[in-house]
Amino acid sequence: MAQTRGLPDFTDLVDQVGPSVVNIRTLERVGNRSQQGAPGEEEMLEFFKRFGLPIPNTPRQPPRQNRPQPDEEQPRGVGSGFILSPDGLIMTNAHVVDGADEVLVTLTDKREFKAKIIGADKRSDVAVVKIDANGLPAIKVGDVSRLRVGEWVIAIGSPFGLENTVTAGIVSAKQRDTGDYLPFIQTDVAINPGNSGGPLINMRGEVVGVNSQIYSRSGGSMGISFSIPMDEAVRVSDQLRSSGRVTRGRIGVQIESVSKEVSESIGLGKPVGALVRGVEAGSPAEKAGVEAGDIIIRFEGKTIEKSSDLPRLVGNTKPGTKSTLTVFRRGAVKELNVSIIEIEADKAAVKTSAREEKPKASMAGQIFGLAVSELSEAQKKELKVKGGVKVEGVVDAAARAGLREGDVILSVANNEVVSVKDFDAALAKHDKNKPLNVLFRRGEWTQYAVIRASH
Repeated sequence: MAQTRGLPDFTDLVDQVGPSVVNIRTLERVGNRSQQGAPGEEEMLEFFKRFGLPIPNTPRQPPRQNRPQPDEEQPRGVGSGFILSPDGLIMTNAHVVDGADEVLVTLTDKREFKAKIIGADKRSDVAVVKIDANGLPAIKVGDVSRLRVGEWVIAIGSPFGLENTVTAGIVSAKQRDTGDYLPFIQTDVAINPGNSGGPLINMRGEVVGVNSQIYSRSGGSMGISFSIPMDEAVRVSDQLRSSGRVTRGRIGVQIESVSKEVSESIGLGKPVGALVRGVEAGSPAEKAGVEAGDIIIRFEGKTIEKSSDLPRLVGNTKPGTKSTLTVFRRGAVKELNVSIIEIEADKAAVKTSAREEKPKASMAGQIFGLAVSELSEAQKKELKVKGGVKVEGVVDAAARAGLREGDVILSVANNEVVSVKDFDAALAKHDKNKPLNVLFRRGEWTQYAVIRASH
């Protein structure tokens, strides 16, 4: 039974850590902005845009004669940061300094410095700036792996420009996926605009996260805040300090999560791994032999518990490294060797629009609601597949499973399908009372469907 304790006293903690936290103001030349709002309005607009909130009605613009003139510097936003080293290195969020023409850092002793942006990484939302000062109180970096759900943490920052504000709460979850590149620490610490870039601090006075995002329907704190884990932030900041940019690895696959139904149907067991929906032409994955429909279950021996683990592990691998992928393919496990290359801007998906005469469809899949036909050589070439059959008709069970006319079936019940003959043979030996897993291609993407036969 958990021991009953009183509420913690944060006073000594704040005295210890407070001097390491800074206020960050950014300025932007009027000529760089298409529209001017009232001072303090910019950070609110950024806040609403960043978290996908409806932008509220803003105050009317000031009369023309009172508006700032071109090239005049005006307040752009307010954020927070914390001192990494006594010689003036400061960590904050990339979105705090993004687009700023000038960055001003104010210490707790009211000294103000102009800061130089060493580097900013939008993908992780981490930035490092430098001020010309020495003997500063650097913050202690904590071990994120020791952080436990339920433990007390505090945030210090400048919400709405109110400097040196302390809020407290507990860790609500770790490794929280929000669709971003990093797994976040979730807390119920009150975070508001201006807190961005400030530290999340444990009860030992160590920074364990960088406050970055909130979930809100009103624009204010609703008890769901997200912080970048400090181990990830340090990894990024080290690269920013050494080269001013962050390099990440990639292998050239498009992935999605594996559902429980699919994992059971194909014999994988637990819903783990990353399902490969597509392989980029000429990519390291293609050269390594990765195929659409493979499920990548390990990278360098580390288990891929959920699909988002893969880009993080690959991304943290130095380009040029030779790594090992473990894939699950049609009931068997294979080891593949892949060379990591540097991540680049996303390429636009190539659309396929093959429109050829329809060969006579086979109706062997009637019990599953499928009519299929052979793929022509031209279609195989355009789709970049060795074989497969084209779906010509979908009814009943197949329609309920989400298949559509025009889909290309690549495997049935873990059996590769090159032709209609293969398709018929796979269906003939499949137990009609059991769900049928079908790997199919739609446009650029490959995915699974599970069909339950109509009786």
